[in-house]
Amino acid sequence: MRKRLLAGMAAVALAVSLPGPPAVAAVSAPVWHTRPATYGIARTNDVHIRMSDGVLLDADVYRPADSDGAPAAGRFPVVLTQTPYNKNSGVLAFEAPFLIERGYVQVIVDVRGTGSSEGTWDSFGAREQRDGAELVRWAAAEPWSDGRVALHGTSYGAINQLFTAAQQPKGLKAIFPVVPMSDAYRDVAVTGGQVDTSFIPFWLGLVTGLSLLPSESTPSDPAQGGSVVAQHARGATAFQAPAVASAVQGGATAYDGPFYRLRSPIEVIDRVRVPTFVVGGWYDLFQRGEPLLYQRLASNGVPARLLMGPWYHITEGQGLPADGVPGLPELELHWFDHYVLGRTDDDLARLAPVTYYRLGLGHYLASPSWPPPHVSYRLAYLAGPASPGRPGSLRAAPPKAPQPPDRMPWQPLSGACTRSTVQWTAGAGSGTPCETDQRANDATGLAYDIPLPVDVSLAGPVAAGLYVGTNGHDSLLTVRIENVSPDGTATQVTSGWCTISLRALDQARSVTVHGVMVRPYHPFTRSSLEPAGRDHVYLVWVEVFPTAAMIAGGHTLRVSIQPSDAPHLSGSLPQAEHEAGGVLEIYHDARFPSVVVFPQQL
Repeated sequence: MRKRLLAGMAAVALAVSLPGPPAVAAVSAPVWHTRPATYGIARTNDVHIRMSDGVLLDADVYRPADSDGAPAAGRFPVVLTQTPYNKNSGVLAFEAPFLIERGYVQVIVDVRGTGSSEGTWDSFGAREQRDGAELVRWAAAEPWSDGRVALHGTSYGAINQLFTAAQQPKGLKAIFPVVPMSDAYRDVAVTGGQVDTSFIPFWLGLVTGLSLLPSESTPSDPAQGGSVVAQHARGATAFQAPAVASAVQGGATAYDGPFYRLRSPIEVIDRVRVPTFVVGGWYDLFQRGEPLLYQRLASNGVPARLLMGPWYHITEGQGLPADGVPGLPELELHWFDHYVLGRTDDDLARLAPVTYYRLGLGHYLASPSWPPPHVSYRLAYLAGPASPGRPGSLRAAPPKAPQPPDRMPWQPLSGACTRSTVQWTAGAGSGTPCETDQRANDATGLAYDIPLPVDVSLAGPVAAGLYVGTNGHDSLLTVRIENVSPDGTATQVTSGWCTISLRALDQARSVTVHGVMVRPYHPFTRSSLEPAGRDHVYLVWVEVFPTAAMIAGGHTLRVSIQPSDAPHLSGSLPQAEHEAGGVLEIYHDARFPSVVVFPQQL
């Protein structure tokens, strides 16, 4: 591995270049011609849909209505939504009145084991995935359906779109997943090899709580309603509680394996053939995976688009329309009108394959690909001395003379006052000073700076290869990329994590460009464990999540490293025992050239 790294160093080095070809703002369609609403909405509650195993799923059906409120005559295309958050919960039901008022039927179904549906919930399990295809076939055959079906929903309601589409059910024409997950393990559940303790427990509790609410039909059929609630309660003890307990105790769900592979859309994305519009965010829970989903779809020749905004998980679409990009409801309507109804759409045709917001610039840009053209991977080498509160430097070449390593003592509370906490609570806490200024947190670890005389634009994945020694204890490595303004404010741009004992690489699935590591891929399996010992130096590659950002001239580009990321991530009980009291050493010289690989757009 070290030889391969060194081979790439001669060809690529960090450079502060003069701006190259200017990126073009996505203003090719400044006015979108969106057709007006022509219908009201008529709702039918608690429609029972029997699955092939006999389980009844409950749905609400929203149909275009005439002025008298009655369902309009005729057949309409159907938008199917699957939610675990109870179809009566309002915003979490992912209702789409914008589409219904323009001639689409919406069917909102409680996935099995949630809301009013029978069964037990196991979150994207094999049976739930099969339900999605059966629901498409049911929706295509109903008397108010014209046989054409699209999928709609956000988050969970976006992820199951991909699982449903991968089964290629007859009648499915297009999907529009907003903030979908790619990899259940790496994107969110056990990022970097440690358990996500800020979002996952809250999310599981939310689904469980909403599943224990009585259905609207309970007063008329109390026996059925009581039976459903009982099934849901049993499911909580059969799935949710054991999954969390296993991860916390260092059991099977603390490591990657069949449980997560079954629930990862990236494993089936090559079977998705219908037009797919992926919407993601640079601070979303699934920031890592949304560009990866698009890349696979595009490489397979699937009609696909990617929109990445400056959003957290609960703020998707905020700030639109902007720079010729319409609001998400309008964009979805154009997508479905074209690919479901078959209508020619000149506005959509002018939309670039990739539209992304550049942090620091404040505008959306258009690109034919992700990463955009003219990206060159540049290497920045760490140089000391650095100590907590006293940054070292980033250089275009590793220091020639031997340098002592920089020491970083165990600090279990690093990360609390950072944008990471806001991101991994899905956007809760936005607006606090910690969201945009990490300088206090930087003092809990080590930082390395390079002042920039001109604007530098980044677009793509980031990787950090750190040579690390330890006093025999395990540790998480948190790597943050920050934009430090002249007044010292340190704003987190993106971040990444890797547990030292899970540093093993899967070379076949890691991505290199011209011999330089761009996106490391770790197995994170129990069998890949490599405990760290004293008197050794280990190369640990950290996958830093992709971004698009401009660091203005006069600002400083910072790499900040900490040994934890609380409350976002927590080691399992075995990991925690091995972390306490640890002291890390970060090496940086010609023998051990710790490096960060940046995707600089020229």
